[in-house]
Amino acid sequence: MWLADEAATISLGQQIAKGLKGGAVVFLRGHLGAGKTTLTRGILLGFGHSGAVKSPTYTLVEPYELEPWQLFHFDLYRLGDPEELEYMGIRDYFSDQSIALIEWDERGAGMLPQPDLIINLNAKDTGREVSFEACTDQADNLVTELELWGAQ
Repeated sequence: MWLADEAATISLGQQIAKGLKGGAVVFLRGHLGAGKTTLTRGILLGFGHSGAVKSPTYTLVEPYELEPWQLFHFDLYRLGDPEELEYMGIRDYFSDQSIALIEWDERGAGMLPQPDLIINLNAKDTGREVSFEACTDQADNLVTELELWGAQ
């Protein structure tokens, strides 16, 4: 899927939010500047969040209370060792009442649950290419809906 600009990325995030349910784990993959946090901002907007959205590069996680879910935005870029996640109580962040969006998941290998959905972002020219990998039936349904939305 091609996204022409930041507004298109935010719009995609809002569409993604419509299909996410409690317990969902989403890996956001892409190089620095690929649009992972922008997509997260769109997802949060889709859940009704109206405040600022910042990348949790230094804090590792930014929590958002969005009824009926808690959404956790992780950025593991600065993580030195996956074991550090155990010290921060990583398992407490994953439940049926939470949604986790995780940037740089490979840095937490072995400590993170399996994703429901993997979103790959690649900045090109003035826009970005996006692809999806569904890892569960629920995510497969969401990807089908997103592909239909993107084809419009």
